[in-house]
Amino acid sequence: MQEVNIKYSRIWQIAYPIILGSIAQNLINFTDTAFLGRVGEIALGASALGGLFYLAVIMLGLGFSTGAQIIIARRFGENKLKDIGSVIDHSVYFLGFLAVLSYILLRYISLDILEYSISSKAIFQETTVYMKIRAVGIFFAFGNMVFRAFYVGLTKTKVITYTTVVMAITNIILDYILIFGEFGFPEMGVAGAALASVIAEVSALLFFIIYTQVTVRYSDYSLFKFIKPNTQKLLRILKLAIPIMMQQFISLSVWFVFFLFIEKLGEMALAVSNIIRSVYVILMIPVWGFATATSTLVSYLLGLKRQDLVMTLIGKIVLLCLGGVVIIVGLGILFPDIIMEVYTNDREIINLGIPVLKIVSLGAIMLSIGFVLFNGISGTGRTDVSFGLEIIVLSLYLIYTYVLINVFKVDISIAWTSEIVYGTLMSLMSFLYLRFGNWRKAVV
Repeated sequence: MQEVNIKYSRIWQIAYPIILGSIAQNLINFTDTAFLGRVGEIALGASALGGLFYLAVIMLGLGFSTGAQIIIARRFGENKLKDIGSVIDHSVYFLGFLAVLSYILLRYISLDILEYSISSKAIFQETTVYMKIRAVGIFFAFGNMVFRAFYVGLTKTKVITYTTVVMAITNIILDYILIFGEFGFPEMGVAGAALASVIAEVSALLFFIIYTQVTVRYSDYSLFKFIKPNTQKLLRILKLAIPIMMQQFISLSVWFVFFLFIEKLGEMALAVSNIIRSVYVILMIPVWGFATATSTLVSYLLGLKRQDLVMTLIGKIVLLCLGGVVIIVGLGILFPDIIMEVYTNDREIINLGIPVLKIVSLGAIMLSIGFVLFNGISGTGRTDVSFGLEIIVLSLYLIYTYVLINVFKVDISIAWTSEIVYGTLMSLMSFLYLRFGNWRKAVV
């Protein structure tokens, strides 16, 4: 039986560039929130709702690229390198079509949805400004996902580190210039944050294209042949990807609904929650990195016919992920004032946010276990099962949150305990399926 390296060092070698890649997207969120916190709570609320709506739509593309990534990893394990190019080409076809539909949704349809959903007229007006500009970024974001699927599927993840640096630096510099109107530029506020994010996504895509052109021999993988689309091949990807697409879209949509519930508590509560969302996302950076590595490595093992190693691999990733999150959480618990002051000077917001920060820290610990287990299921190819589990967990999460806010009228701190409930349910249900479910012979 073939010897396979699933040592901690190898897992870390694959995961850490993905973690750094997650930092890029989250640095955009972090810098937008930190700068807009100096503009005011209206700007904070607008970027929160607009950003979440955008992320919910982006999850459709990310779900498809995750399905493509799992197939690429399986073909890599089977040593069928020439088949990888076809997966990439069909990803370009589908994501290009999806980007057009997503742009229409973000640029036009979203405004009607937001007007109906948002109570504060001031927040709605600023959110409209944000969405009209941010929508353009969807084309470049989906392009980045194609390259990400290729490199993560091959476990060649270092390039994600490089795009992280390019994307983050671009966004930080442009946020400062465009939000506050420095160096002769107009002071754009929320619109500046949106434009900076779009340009950062463009810079990342350009880097991916140049890097691939210089370092990859296309003939090894039959890359970018762009032959006539094959319905059978596209359907094979979609069969795996659609449950992930819907799961991730619904997941972010539910979080958007959670913020609409919070918005009913007032502009102050929404401003606090936007800061907590930004901190929470930082807490989740190692989780997303290790979770992505999990789905790739599990699929690779199954391509090698090494089902016997899957649970050992997942156990090791859980320990690594848990360790990373605990370190970050510890900083948040020890220095909550310093973390909150990064985002705002408003003492009332800081005081309201500190107890919430401690609650989401516990939620992040639970999710560090749950997300790795959950992505282990996706890596087996049983994305239909992972979708079903997510629907059950999200339904319970939404009911719990609705009852807390609309029936018991709890304060913002108690409302955020929903994240602990979500993480606990995700961990338990995913573990039970991996332990007792029928995943070992899944075909992708």
